[in-house]
Amino acid sequence: MLKSFGIIILLTFATGWPAHTATFRVAAYNVETYLDTPTESRPYVKSPEARAKIRESIHALNPDVLALEEMGTTNALLELRASLKAEGLDFPYWEHVEGFDTNIHVAVLSHLPIIARHPHTNDYFLLDGRRFRVSRGFAEVELRAATNFTFTLIVTHLKSKRPIADADEADLRLAEAKVLRGIVDEHLHGNPDEHLIVLGDFNDTKDSASTKAVIGRGKYKLTDTRPAERNGDTITTARPRYEPRNVTWTYFYGVEDSYSRIDYILLSPAMARYWLKAETFIPTVPNWGVGSDHRPVVAGFSTEGN
Repeated sequence: MLKSFGIIILLTFATGWPAHTATFRVAAYNVETYLDTPTESRPYVKSPEARAKIRESIHALNPDVLALEEMGTTNALLELRASLKAEGLDFPYWEHVEGFDTNIHVAVLSHLPIIARHPHTNDYFLLDGRRFRVSRGFAEVELRAATNFTFTLIVTHLKSKRPIADADEADLRLAEAKVLRGIVDEHLHGNPDEHLIVLGDFNDTKDSASTKAVIGRGKYKLTDTRPAERNGDTITTARPRYEPRNVTWTYFYGVEDSYSRIDYILLSPAMARYWLKAETFIPTVPNWGVGSDHRPVVAGFSTEGN
């Protein structure tokens, strides 16, 4: 699992992992209702075929830190962790956060040591005079990538586009995004040089109000890493206003028969200085949809900077 992008590192199972590495990968993956037991509103458990495909996709990422959305119970997370370990990917550290939604959760699997945990499970906001809780909460962990390099990871799964009776889904998503941005601002106002990564399923495109709210503006605007397929595309943008026409979609919505980019890895200004663009991508896995309706994204980093 450990990488040095061009430097060969020899390991044995007997010696274990080094204390740190000059490079590392951080990934996000919505695993589409990874349940080991059915719930009242989600009656289907993850099939063995789907679990195998998800593990195949994770192997293609080869991450050091993996943020997960739509994870089931702690038991489901530990089953995935144990299955990956049996296949050679060991994540000694993990975090599982339960928010207002009792069915699906956000979680973290990590090879890098988790040195602090600050789960957000009870954040509230007001909408049209009514009080709502952030549905899935936010996982927040601090990790050590090297002796002198730590970073904070915040994992989110914002409100879906599925209509509900209580409020407009877009308004709920925007309100949750503003709560998340408030957490980001608290970090960066306290320490403008903090190494911060915000990632997960934002459930909307980059031009949406909710995604723009998380990215922010001005001094503390977050950098969108925009992972893309490694399919040989070298095309540059034909118009300065737009991104290049490479393949970046992460989600298939069957109702509309549409593909969109709604999964992100965003970086604080200080963290962006350590970002390896060449090691940031979406893996192309055959029959990826057997595992999930999302494709995972991964970004590479160097603790020595660029």
